[in-house]
Amino acid sequence: MHKQNLLIHNSNILFDILFEIKHLVSFNIKSISNIEIEEKSFHTLDLIISDDELKLENQIKIQSKPIKLSKLIDSINLSFLKKRIDFQKNIKIGNYFVNFNTRKLSKKDKVLPLTEKEALIISFLNNANNAVSINELQKNVWGHKSKLETHTVETHVYRLRKKILKTFDDNNFIKSLKLGYKIQ
Repeated sequence: MHKQNLLIHNSNILFDILFEIKHLVSFNIKSISNIEIEEKSFHTLDLIISDDELKLENQIKIQSKPIKLSKLIDSINLSFLKKRIDFQKNIKIGNYFVNFNTRKLSKKDKVLPLTEKEALIISFLNNANNAVSINELQKNVWGHKSKLETHTVETHVYRLRKKILKTFDDNNFIKSLKLGYKIQ
C-alpha cells in the first residue's frame, strides 16, 4: 500500500525539524507548494500541515503554539491511522466491495469472510497492473525470499476462487493466466 506522506505547507521551520527526525517516524516528510495545494497534487492518504486555513479534509490543524513535538507526532500518527482505516473500509473492485479492516468481500446482499492471506492476495492482485506470478505472490504476500518449490500460493488461490464461486457464482474474479493471476 501507499506509504503515507506528511506534506508541510508554508512552514520551513517545522519541515526542517521533522526532516531531522525522519528516521524516527513511519511516514515520508515533504514540502508542498501553493500550486500543489491548488491542484490537489497529493494522495488521499496524505496529510497536510499548514499555518494557512486551507479547508482541506487532509489538513491537520495545529491547535496551539508553541508546538510540543511529541504531541504533534502522536497527532500525526493518529491521523494517519484513522485515514488508513477509513480508506480500507470499502474498496470497489469490479462489482465487488472489499473491506480490508473486517476482511470481507461483498456483492449486493452476499458477504464472504476472508482469511488474512486471502485479503492480502486480493489486495496485492488488485494493486498490480499486470498478471502476478506465483513467485511475486510468494515474495510479497508470504515473505519468501527465494524461489521455493511449494504449492502454497496455488492452493490458497484455488481455495479462494472456489469460495468466490460458491458464494457469488463467479469464476472470473481471479483469473489464472500464463503469466500468473489477475483480478478481472
